[in-house]
Amino acid sequence: MAGTMKRTLLGIFLTLFATLTNANAEQEATEPMAAFIAKAAEQTPFSAEEVRSLLQKAQKRQSILDAIARPAEGKPWYQYRKIFLTPQRINAGLDFWRKHDATLRRAEQTFKVPAEIIVAIIGVETFYGRHKGSYPVLDALYTLGFHYPPRAAFFRKELIEFLRLTHEEGWPAKSPLGSYAGAMGYGQFIPSSYRHYAIDFDGDGHRDLINNEIDAIGSVANYFHQHGWRWQAPVVAPVRMRTWQAAQLASRRITLSTKVGELARLGVELKNAQHYDPETLVMLLALREQGRKRYYAGFHNFWVITRYNRSPLYAMAVYQLAQAIREKRQP
Repeated sequence: MAGTMKRTLLGIFLTLFATLTNANAEQEATEPMAAFIAKAAEQTPFSAEEVRSLLQKAQKRQSILDAIARPAEGKPWYQYRKIFLTPQRINAGLDFWRKHDATLRRAEQTFKVPAEIIVAIIGVETFYGRHKGSYPVLDALYTLGFHYPPRAAFFRKELIEFLRLTHEEGWPAKSPLGSYAGAMGYGQFIPSSYRHYAIDFDGDGHRDLINNEIDAIGSVANYFHQHGWRWQAPVVAPVRMRTWQAAQLASRRITLSTKVGELARLGVELKNAQHYDPETLVMLLALREQGRKRYYAGFHNFWVITRYNRSPLYAMAVYQLAQAIREKRQP
């Protein structure tokens, strides 16, 4: 009898504990959502009830969480490069340039950003519109904002930007499709970038980066212009490390922290260093090839490319693809 009573009391205790635990977990899960809804109602034209209704339409997608856990930028350079520096992508870039030559020349003149950089961005991001993404942007931002703790705060901010954007553009919230990270269109603009840098480059009264290649070209050029691209300034140059101590200075960080005039003293050899202002700041990069590392000095314009995607691998892929397309166009 005593054993039966103990088991009964233990069962009641476990049931009560489970109930309280579930209640606490449910409260923890709903509190951030409630706070987000209140913030979104303050910062967008939607009421709290409208925001709640929109979020109820969003779906958590495990495939999005799987995708963000294995980004291509986690690969070594020699593997990453092979994704983008292919004959197919170079030839497609050449075709895209031919098709939009007048628009690209106008973008160059207006924003002082080279045509090959604009073409390469669209080539790296979506293979010139072939791969613009198939996830509902609402689902992507909801999944990452509420089920991906490492960057939840960032994606919740982007979700608010997306709600603003749908109101400004008159989009149904579930309609826009994009990447697993919520980026949209030919140039893969996240909602905040779309709102701040997208432009109507063909003058039809709409800024459409999802279906309009002309608006996409102008908007990519505007993005680089707004982030300080310097016309006809260097982007990146190979360097040679004379000592192992010099090699230790190089990394995959993206901070302009070393002056050109200091390189020789540090044991870093930059070809034709005398042609650069000694006060010019560079970042020293080490990118892994098979069996070795190659070293580079990234200039201000290299840093500007990383404003689009904060990876030196990405910036180098864009630069090398741009150079390959230009060389094929103008041997």
